[in-house]
Amino acid sequence: MFTHRIGIDLGTANSVVWQAGKGIVMNEPTVVAVGMEDGRVVAVGNEAKEMLGRTPGNITASRPMRDGVIADYRVTEAMLRYFIQKVCGRVFIFKPEVMICVPAGVTQVERRAVLDATLSAGAKVAYLIDEPLAAAIGARLPIAAASGNMIIDIGGGSAEAAVISLGGVVVHKSVRVAGNKIDEAITNYMRKKHNLYVGETSAEDVKLKIGSAVALPAVETMEVKGRDTVTGLPKAVPITSTEITEAILPVLIQIIGAAKGVLEETPPELASDIIDKGIVMSGGTSMLRNFDRLMTEITGVPCHVAEDPLLSVVRGTGVAIENLDLYKKSITRR
Repeated sequence: MFTHRIGIDLGTANSVVWQAGKGIVMNEPTVVAVGMEDGRVVAVGNEAKEMLGRTPGNITASRPMRDGVIADYRVTEAMLRYFIQKVCGRVFIFKPEVMICVPAGVTQVERRAVLDATLSAGAKVAYLIDEPLAAAIGARLPIAAASGNMIIDIGGGSAEAAVISLGGVVVHKSVRVAGNKIDEAITNYMRKKHNLYVGETSAEDVKLKIGSAVALPAVETMEVKGRDTVTGLPKAVPITSTEITEAILPVLIQIIGAAKGVLEETPPELASDIIDKGIVMSGGTSMLRNFDRLMTEITGVPCHVAEDPLLSVVRGTGVAIENLDLYKKSITRR
């Protein structure tokens, strides 16, 4: 009764926190700014994201998660402590129970790193749930039924495709290619084609404003500002949506490859269910314009984006931590 139960979607791009009984209490970028001299955390979330690429020499702003897993253990622990304290207050008598979701394809070592970081950050008990399963619960798929449901969760660092039946993951495939790689493809394209060096925030802005998985009937244009790689001076270049589609297509094909890999390994009975129901897409990158159309064209299976795809995973994590008895088979506990 006195213990807080918290679900955290610890994403590569954004972290969302769910508190049992209250719902979503925080949604911030997974960015931490650390002082170089004393290793103290200066800022977390939105405040730290504004510092990306703009910090002086004595502060570094970085993303402690890479490809869906912990890249910097110490900073991740500090970030988790910040989230827990923001939800429970700075002083709490009863330590909270915390559930974190991890990509289904991570190794045992990577799982243990997440559990250890959560316990070190002040949790009484740490639980882990697989991301595709959490996304399916959050997208309100009937996962307990004896029929196949397929979900592909495309975040910032990794894309996870899975077929779920009877409350468990039957087949899954994970590729460490997702939103960040799309931004990278835009950055590389701008450098090669326009001799323009742009930062990751500008590349993400281009993706959100004029990015599309298939060519748009009416071409859209925007001006991109950055540094000229030849002269080293600031410059602005107009760029079209058709160019961006061309730049990001190879990355999108890799993501769709994960879905195709899962479909190839799916038992025939479940495959027939998937043809009827289609593939559900969740995660921030699934909101890229026309991505569902491209996925349908390549796989031949109807695809649709879940409602509120950004929050599917955290909503599923929240439901799981509020109903631990129902999902205990699918959860790792420490």
